This record gives sequence, structure tokens and C-alpha cells, in this order.
Amino acid sequence: MNRQPSAKNNVPDELRDVLLEFTISYLLEQPPDVLDYAVEFFTKLRDNRTTIVRPPPRAASPDDSVISNEEDDEPPVPRFNTRRKSVFAEAYDPEADDDDTQKVVFPKSDEQRQGLAESVKKILLFRSLDKEQMHEVLDAMFEKRVKEGDYIIKQGDDGDNFYVIQTGTYHAYVKLDDGTQKLIHTYHDKGSFGELALLYNQPRAATIQAGSEGSLWALDRQTFRRIILKSAFKKRKMYESLIDCVPMLKTLQSYERLNLADALIPRTYEDGDLIIKQGDAADGMYFVEAGTIKITIFNEDGKEVQVKEIKKGGYFGELALVTHKPRAASAYAVGTTKLAFLDVEAFERLLGPCMEIMKRNIDDYESQLEKIFGSKHNITDVR
Repeated sequence: MNRQPSAKNNVPDELRDVLLEFTISYLLEQPPDVLDYAVEFFTKLRDNRTTIVRPPPRAASPDDSVISNEEDDEPPVPRFNTRRKSVFAEAYDPEADDDDTQKVVFPKSDEQRQGLAESVKKILLFRSLDKEQMHEVLDAMFEKRVKEGDYIIKQGDDGDNFYVIQTGTYHAYVKLDDGTQKLIHTYHDKGSFGELALLYNQPRAATIQAGSEGSLWALDRQTFRRIILKSAFKKRKMYESLIDCVPMLKTLQSYERLNLADALIPRTYEDGDLIIKQGDAADGMYFVEAGTIKITIFNEDGKEVQVKEIKKGGYFGELALVTHKPRAASAYAVGTTKLAFLDVEAFERLLGPCMEIMKRNIDDYESQLEKIFGSKHNITDVR
């Protein structure tokens, strides 16, 4: 019988994100020694964060609820057993993977598919998937109904599926050295679990038991690994060349640039689409992968005036993050435009070494405005 403690130990969101970032980086790099790689990875991650000047607390944004409510990761490997286990990743070469591999499809109603799409898009691992990859994920997921008391995964078992919660309550336990079970997390009608065992090719790190009748969506191991790792690999390769085109990013170390490539999110806009709006709160910055961006501001007469064009290799939106002020300009797509978006949290974590360069650019933007309007504007971000 499971013994539940009086207090629940929640897994911090930051721990989940760091573990996932390390996992994907390790599996893509395939270093000869996982411990040496882990020491280097976390040391550089810590050093990068110490170089960043943290901004004051920002106002809550619509995305905050998504970030704070995410429960999409399997509980971390418990530290209660002092014997270290080796970590071996299943061999996987993204470049050798055949795109024509037979894909699994489980039929779903339109309502089921829409609900599943809403749940999956909030999961950290799937945020960078393109539309085709997302459709493949939805096609491959199958429904699993459970009753109260059913075990979905058991600590120590081999990983078979990744699970997304549709309905129900689920408890995560780890087994202590004295044989008792400790409750470390509870999911209520949302969240996901099971990915770490699949990525690492390790036994399950915890037990998940249904606390009520419910329904789950499951994705098999092979499809999960192929979509996630191949997506991460293709995305990194695509953005490495983009990063090479941005002069500001040349100040970053190779390791920092790879982390930045992994953090970028692809976005596509059509001609005339508004990308950022003057006066809005800043949620991130953008790099131009293809196309042209038009930057405008409202002058003293209330007329919207173009002040700049930004082409491939350029970037915008960063100075509102540096100065912690609302957007002082609007940005529009000119023709079909492909951008790479970096959200504010990743910006603060990864671009600390570039902060001084971005601050120096403020004077350049003010000079540009002076040429256009004939007087110097008190503006700290034309982006």
C-alpha cells in the first residue's frame, strides 16, 4: 500500500526545463563520456547565468499561465539511492533517419484531435515542431483509458510510451531505500509524463498511478524519439547558419550559440502581418531568417512613419528587453517572412554576453530617428 506524506513535494518547473535541455543536447552530441559532458554542460550553464543582468520583475503576460501551469515532464531520477547508474543513450542518427518511414495513424474524431492539439502545443518538447511534425504526433497518439488505482508506469520498468493527460488525477511516487513510497507530484486533468526514460533509454524513474478514472493519450517510444530528436537536429542545423549571419552573435562562444539555436522558435508571417505593436509589452526578440521587416513609429501628428527596414541576418525587438519598457515601434512583414523567435526567459539566460552591444545600439537608433524627424526623440527602442 502506498503511504502518502502530509506534504506534497512538487517538481520545480526550472528543474524540468534544465533536464530536458541537457537530455536533448546530450543525445544530439553523443559525447563519449556522459559525466564529463554533464559537468561541462552545467558549468557553462551556470557561468552563462552569472553574466546576465537580471531585469526587475515584469508584469504578468498571457504566456505566464502556460509557463506556471506546465506539468509536462516525468519526475527526475530520485537521489535516494546512492549507487550511481550508468546512462546509455539508444543509438540514433537523425541524418540517417528515413523520412519515408511508415508512419502510424490512429483515427480520432475532430473534437479529440482539437483537444489533443491544444494539450500537446503547451508541452516544452513539442513547441518547436513544424505543422507536419505536429500532425504526425497527433496521428501517432492513441487513447488509453484507466481506472482508479491502475498503474500507468512503474519505477524500474523499461520505457514504452510517452503520455499526455486528457482527464483524471495521477500521482507520481518514488521508492525510498526503506521500501516506502514517497509522493512527489500530482497531476490534475493536465500535464504529461514519461519522456525522460524514452530519451535516455533508462528505466522509469518513478511510478505513476491513477488517482481516479481517466483518459490518457500515448505516443510510442520509436515515434517519440524519431520526431523529437530529428526535429531538434534539423532545427539546430537550420539556425546555426542564421546565427552565423548575425554580427552581434559572433561574440558568443560555440557552446552558447548552439544553445541559442536550440532555443529559437520558427515563425512565419505573410505580407502586411503585424509582428509587434508599438506600446505592447515585450515578450521576446526576433531574428530574420528570410524576407524583410518594416519598422514604423507614430510621429507627433499621429501618423505612422517607416523608420527602418530589416533583412535576412538582422534582428529586432531586443531593446525593449534591455530597457524593460514597452515596445516603442511596430514591426510588419513585407512579403512572406520567416523569423526565429527568442522568448524573454531564453533571452535573459542566453544573451548576457551580448547585452553591452545591444545597449550601445540605442544611441544608433536615436541618431536614425533624428535624421528622419529632424530632432532627437526620447526613445529607447525603435523596435
